[in-house]
Amino acid sequence: MPPALRNMLTGLGARINSFSLAQKTLALLAVAVLVLGTVALTSWLTKPAYTPLFTGLAATDASSVVTQLQTDNVPYQLTDGGSTILVPQSQVYAERLKAASAGLPADNSGGYALLDTMGVTASEFQQNVTYKRAIEGELAKTIGALDGVETASVQLAIPQETVFADQKKDPTASVFIATKSGVTLTTEQVQAIVHLTSAAVEGMKATDVSVVDSKGDVLSAVGTGATGSASQQAGEYQTQTQAAVQAMLDKVVGVGNSTVVVAADMNPNSGTKTTESFSTPTGGAQPLSESSTKESYGGNGAGASGTGTTGVLGPDNIAVPSGAASSGTGASGSGGYVNESSTKNNSVDKTTESTSIPAGGLTKQTVSVAIDSKIAAGLNMSSISDLVSKAAGVDTSRGDQVSVQSVSFDNSGAKAAAAALKAANAQAASDSMWQTVRTGLIAAAIGIPLILALFLATRRGRRQQRENIDLGEISAVPATWPGDPVTKPLALDDVEARRLLESSQPVTAPTVQLPSLDGEGATLERKRAEIDALAGTDPDRTAELLRGLLDDRQSV
Repeated sequence: MPPALRNMLTGLGARINSFSLAQKTLALLAVAVLVLGTVALTSWLTKPAYTPLFTGLAATDASSVVTQLQTDNVPYQLTDGGSTILVPQSQVYAERLKAASAGLPADNSGGYALLDTMGVTASEFQQNVTYKRAIEGELAKTIGALDGVETASVQLAIPQETVFADQKKDPTASVFIATKSGVTLTTEQVQAIVHLTSAAVEGMKATDVSVVDSKGDVLSAVGTGATGSASQQAGEYQTQTQAAVQAMLDKVVGVGNSTVVVAADMNPNSGTKTTESFSTPTGGAQPLSESSTKESYGGNGAGASGTGTTGVLGPDNIAVPSGAASSGTGASGSGGYVNESSTKNNSVDKTTESTSIPAGGLTKQTVSVAIDSKIAAGLNMSSISDLVSKAAGVDTSRGDQVSVQSVSFDNSGAKAAAAALKAANAQAASDSMWQTVRTGLIAAAIGIPLILALFLATRRGRRQQRENIDLGEISAVPATWPGDPVTKPLALDDVEARRLLESSQPVTAPTVQLPSLDGEGATLERKRAEIDALAGTDPDRTAELLRGLLDDRQSV
């Protein structure tokens, strides 16, 4: 090993050994976090980006594609309930080509793909059924692409063509929707499905489409459209009218002093009304066509100017003389007549109106209003009734009725509810306070030991690992004392350590000659002499020893 590297490793090992237990723990945690972060970052950077290979696959096609991917040892992921297959981006095109060469995806169970397999020997019935199935499949795929729709199924009822107009019927459609978990289709989405289906089939109207979801709820019924049944329409109308009237009364009589109930009857039938009206054109009627005829007949001949004698047959086919014959209309006096007639066709304005009447028309409504008698004493009930009639759109000719009455309200329920609400608010405030106290206690129970442990670890870290100093290793300090000429190891107490720190004049003499003292004084003076000798020979180690002694004396 190179000396530089060996020295660096040796210094690093010495530095690590000088760490305290808390510092070593923190260092290990930092190294572990660094290693885990490096592994996670490397895994994320080396992870391949996945791209959709196929989307919207049927179960059979998805199984075949997955089998091919497993054969090729290509990693894959399944999403959207198994209908979408993801593969690494670098292999998506190669796998698509392999799947195409194997005839995948091969699901042609719906849509216009059915027409590709129809032979030339198919009968007219088979052609019509296949075409209907193709339209149903295309509509199901389109509806299934809407947000929130998991699967869709469309059934069309297309009547046969007929030359008799009175026997012609409109086509109808039935749509089944299975939504995703937790998703409910909005009214706009239902209307979009209805209009999409009706526009795809010739002669189909929006009211001819029925939409049902997987829960059995009718979202759109035939004859009513996407607005729902008559009961649903009545409920929506009652709710809207009641909210409008109640909002008006709350501002007039105050909140909680009135209540409104609306009962509405809806016509569940739908139909078409055709009206024709005629009127004279402005400026007078102009003839469209005119014709006239004139006939004349003379009694004396074949014509009006003839000279022959003619007569008329009488009883028993006996000729009656012309003079005895009675003259008819336009007679010329000799048994003839003249007939004139004219025909004139005048122009008139003709207006034809065709009105489609949807189901859900309001036939009658009843509005009932109750006002607290404590408030009604100072109100004009007639004015209140007029306001309610205007707000609800009451039509008396239709049979609508409005009833405004002054009654005594039972406020016990409101008082109980207010008391319960107050108690609930107080309980919530108490729970919140105790939750805060509990959280504080938990935080204190966890934080105080951690802070204490951190403080202890910090104080312990400040203490250096020092080697015990043996004065025998230093050059011996000869000290000849009366009665005790023995050199003893250094032993310091707090008073002598402080006095040594306060002294600024180092003693360099290796040998100290002191006068004869008693036993305790001789020991004290000897210790001082030993410290002076140590400070003179090795000041750095003396200072390090004194710092360690001072650290040991500090309170924790």
